[in-house]
Amino acid sequence: MELSFLQTYWWILISILGAILVFMLFVQGGQSLIRCGVNDNQRNLIVNTLGSKWELTFTTLVVFGGAFFAAFPLFYSTSFGGAYWLWMLILFSFVVQAVSYEFRSKRGNLLGAGTYDACMIINGIVGPVLLGVAVGIMFFGGQFTVDKLNIVSPANPVISTWAPTHGLEAIANWRCLLLGVTVFFLARTLGALYIINNTTDASLRLMMRIKVKISGLIFALLFVAFVVVLLTFTGLRQEAPGVFVAEKALYFNNLLAMWWLIPVLLVAVLAVLYGIFRTAFCPDFTKGIWWAGVGTIVVVLVLFFLAGFNNTPYYPSLTDPASSLTVANSSSTPYTLRVMAWVSLVIPIVIAYIAYTWRRLNRLPASEH
Repeated sequence: MELSFLQTYWWILISILGAILVFMLFVQGGQSLIRCGVNDNQRNLIVNTLGSKWELTFTTLVVFGGAFFAAFPLFYSTSFGGAYWLWMLILFSFVVQAVSYEFRSKRGNLLGAGTYDACMIINGIVGPVLLGVAVGIMFFGGQFTVDKLNIVSPANPVISTWAPTHGLEAIANWRCLLLGVTVFFLARTLGALYIINNTTDASLRLMMRIKVKISGLIFALLFVAFVVVLLTFTGLRQEAPGVFVAEKALYFNNLLAMWWLIPVLLVAVLAVLYGIFRTAFCPDFTKGIWWAGVGTIVVVLVLFFLAGFNNTPYYPSLTDPASSLTVANSSSTPYTLRVMAWVSLVIPIVIAYIAYTWRRLNRLPASEH
C-alpha cells in the first residue's frame, strides 16, 4: 500500500471515530438535564435512560485517542503530551462520570444521589465544552513547537514543547471556546432528543421538548456563528515540506476545492435541523435523535476533512508555523500504518456488536437498566 493512501485511510477512520464521539456526547448533554426532572422518579428515569450508553461514549473517546496514537504519534505526543492540563480536565470529568454511575444508586452511599447528580451535571457541561475547545485547536491553532532533534538531547529529550499553560490557554481563545459552547448545546439538544425517544413519561417528554426548543435554537445560532468564523479564518497552507503560509478564508477555499462536500454538508445540516425542530413542534414525533444524530456525524466528518486534507495542517502552530502538523508529516511508518490497516478491518464487527448491544439494551424499560 502506498504511504499517502494509508495516511488518507487513517485520517478518514479517525474522522469517523471523532464524528461518532461527538454524536455520543448526547449522554453528557442528557446529564446536564438531570435537574429538569421534577421529582426523584423522573431524575432516576433520566439517569437510567442514559446509564446504558455512557460506557460507549467513554470507549469511543479511548479508541479515538488510541487511533491517533497508532496512526499519528506526533500528534499524540504534541497534544496529549503537551496540552496535558486541558486533557487532564477532560479525563477528570469523565472519571467523575464513571464514579457517579457506579455509586449513585448503591445502598448506603454516604454522599447521596444528589451529590452524584451534581457530578454528572459537571461532566455534562465540562466534558462537551472542553472537548470542543480541544478540537478547536485543530482549526485555530495551538501554542507549541516541534523539534525532532530534541529526542537525542540528554537534558531535554522532548520533541514537542507547549506554552507554560499546557493547553489551558486554548480556553481563552474565543474561537475555540465558541466551538466548545456550540458542542455543549448540540450535546444538550441531542440528550433531550434521546430522552424523548427512550422514555414514555408524558410530563418528562414535554419538559424535554421545551429544552429541545431552547437548546436547539441556541445551538443553531452558535453553529451559524462558528461556520462564519471558520470560513473567514486566515489559516495556514502548506506550500512545501516545512513551509506554511497564511491564507485568507482557508477553510472556505478548502470547501470550494472539495466541492462535493458542499451538498453533503447542506443535507446533513438540514437533517440536524429537521430532527430538532420537528421534535420541538410535533408532540407525537419521537425519532428526532436519529435525524439529528446521523446529520451530526456527517457534519463532523466534513469538518475533519476540511481540517486534514488539501495541504492543510490539522494542528497548526501559532508559535512556529513550521511546527504545524499535517497528515503527511505526523504519521507513523508505512509498516505500522499497514499493519494497523489490517487490524482496522475488525471495526465493522465492533460496530455491529455495538448496534446489537444498543438494541438489546433498548428493549428493557429504563428502570431495569
